[in-house]
Amino acid sequence: MIKRIFFFLIAALTLLTACSDNDSFTTDRSHRLTFTTDTVRMDTLFATVPSATYTFWVHNQSGDGLRLRSVRLERSGQSGFRVNVDGSYLNPVVNNLEIRQGDSLRVFVEVTAFENQSPDPQLVEDNLLFTLESGVEQRVNLRTYSWNAELWQTVDVTADQTIESATPIVVYGGINVAKDAMLTIKNTELYFHDGAGITVDGALTVENSLLRGDRLDHMFDYLPYDRVSGQWKGITVNPHAVGCLLLDSELRNAMDGIVADTTTVVLSGSTVHNCKGSGLWAHDCVVDIQYSTLSNTLKDCLTLLGCQATLDHVTLAQFYPLSANRGFALRFEPSEQVFSLTCSNTLVTGYAEDVIEGEVDENSKYSFANCLLRTVVPEDTQFFKDVIWEKKDDDIQGKKHFILVDEDNMIYDFRLKEESPAYEKKIGNIQ
Repeated sequence: MIKRIFFFLIAALTLLTACSDNDSFTTDRSHRLTFTTDTVRMDTLFATVPSATYTFWVHNQSGDGLRLRSVRLERSGQSGFRVNVDGSYLNPVVNNLEIRQGDSLRVFVEVTAFENQSPDPQLVEDNLLFTLESGVEQRVNLRTYSWNAELWQTVDVTADQTIESATPIVVYGGINVAKDAMLTIKNTELYFHDGAGITVDGALTVENSLLRGDRLDHMFDYLPYDRVSGQWKGITVNPHAVGCLLLDSELRNAMDGIVADTTTVVLSGSTVHNCKGSGLWAHDCVVDIQYSTLSNTLKDCLTLLGCQATLDHVTLAQFYPLSANRGFALRFEPSEQVFSLTCSNTLVTGYAEDVIEGEVDENSKYSFANCLLRTVVPEDTQFFKDVIWEKKDDDIQGKKHFILVDEDNMIYDFRLKEESPAYEKKIGNIQ
């Protein structure tokens, strides 16, 4: 019994001592908080569009408990930042928080920036102020860049219309071009929300413009969403529409870049890049591609089914980084209509040993002239003139043709290096 009483006394004294240590708080000004960052740098965002949530930790490693008299934003909510500290929102301040020695608080930060008067992205910043019971004030800087944009929901184009804007346009619901209507997009940057795209039953012309997804933030520190495929729907040209023309324009990070059926598709001086489906999928279409690049798609960069197609000075580069089960750089085969393909001065390459899948019948017409092709040399080469047959053991082959293929960071520059055999023969998109 005496031993048992002695044990309980020791346990009680130990517990009281531990509680006393944990519950002691200091007002010594030398005792301070530590933060996992001194600056929360948020991605550029469109004005009035909420940001993603960012987070950091506040630690107490001072050797004693600390009380926070207040946590507040220096600009009192006028900057657009929203902050939650350990489950409590600043509205506009949180008072009387405690952090025992060795404990931490988690802070969540979001922002919806106000519109500004400049066409360029503008710095938006505030300071999150932590005032200790001792009177010491510590701060974490919050900053982002805000970019004015027009925000559009569903747009139905029922008559001829031109979109031309120095201000970026964010499209949420999509753009629908009715039969007998023509939509011209020129000198404009269009940012499409997830699931949005352009559907064409009439005619579409895109000139000197950029079409991409609307996410300006990062998936990882090194990887912005702009380099991630599948961010928006792409362009769909329905059967018997007048067609689609891309002139000196870029379409990137869509699901399918362009899907077209029984219509006309023209690409000149343009790029279709980084799609989670096909770059251009065309069925029974008239297709004319000049001085353009189609690159990095989960499915084929270019699919021609029963089309009448002309390719001149085109680069088809299949280096899609997110799947080993990627499609071909070029696929063609007959369909209901007679298939024809005239391919000149064109570079077709990629990771695989063979990046071309072609089927023809007795009615098909095709020819390749002054091209560089990464494929198995056919037994009958009468339709191939002045062709360089690329092999995997060539000194310059695959990605070595190009100025930059950075798979780790998903950065690509498909302009030719001077040492590429395609450079001297002016093969590929040489603009």
